Amino acid sequence: MTTTMPRRGALLLGLGAGAAALARPALSQGRFPDKPIRMVVPWSPGGASDILMRALSEQASRRLGQPVIPENRSGAGGILGAQLVSTSRPDGYILTQTPISIFRYPQMVARPPFDPMKDLTYIAQVTGYLFGVAVKADAPWKDFRELLAYAKANPGKINYGTPGSGTSLHITMEQIASQQGIEWTQVPFRGASENMQSLLAGNTQVCAETSAWSELVLSGQFRLLCVWSGERAKRFPEVPTLKELGIDIVSTSPYGIGGPAGMEPAVVQALESALREAAQDPVHTALLEKYDMAPAFLGSADYTAAARKQYEEDGAMIRRLGLKAS
Repeated sequence: MTTTMPRRGALLLGLGAGAAALARPALSQGRFPDKPIRMVVPWSPGGASDILMRALSEQASRRLGQPVIPENRSGAGGILGAQLVSTSRPDGYILTQTPISIFRYPQMVARPPFDPMKDLTYIAQVTGYLFGVAVKADAPWKDFRELLAYAKANPGKINYGTPGSGTSLHITMEQIASQQGIEWTQVPFRGASENMQSLLAGNTQVCAETSAWSELVLSGQFRLLCVWSGERAKRFPEVPTLKELGIDIVSTSPYGIGGPAGMEPAVVQALESALREAAQDPVHTALLEKYDMAPAFLGSADYTAAARKQYEEDGAMIRRLGLKAS
């Protein structure tokens, strides 16, 4: 589904446009950018990822002097943006959020839709998600240990929702199952909104999701059983981490911005610079704090190295667990 930038965001683009124009790199075909940029958001509207990407795009627009227009393409665990961009012109006018699933999904299917190490340019890492497991407030499990005990005693009876196969939520839930000797069933959705709606409707019993659940937890509709960060979340200090529960897993999934392979270095540099400033803007950092996420910016060279390491480590884990995309 294609969406348009809010009018307020469009009006803000004029601020600082003159200064941004002076900073645009001169290229063989002119100055960059000289037209709007598409930013593919591979998640459904309304979730934490969508909200954060819209804020980042608006702030990047102000630095670049051209609109950066978010475009939702949800489904398939967040890989559709990378799949689209991998076959696009490398001119800098189409970008995508690059969630960690883009390194995993191609290694979980017989015919990968793209090669994340050959078909993409990694421009900047931005931040990482806070993950956790939530159930409805009236669920019988008061804590995560009770849920695990029930799942172990009732193989296959727990259906847990994720935002897609190959996501950190899916893989970490299966890592937990492997360590604890339990069986439960993943139900992949197109994004956080569908995942949480399914839990509210009682179609799934457990929601493994980003901190998009935070408002439903605070309002008393969800009960948060655990978080997957190294330390407890600031807004949920009573909720334990997996490590505190005796499960030696920390899962904080970084994401960034990528484009097609073969982009001109000057274009990559211009985008990296704009995204660095956009990520540090108070509008964006306030949203990170709202969702209990920390800044984790990396420039293109460092992000490319991190992407290679992630791809190799995830491949080893996928082969060890025998994971396949559903």
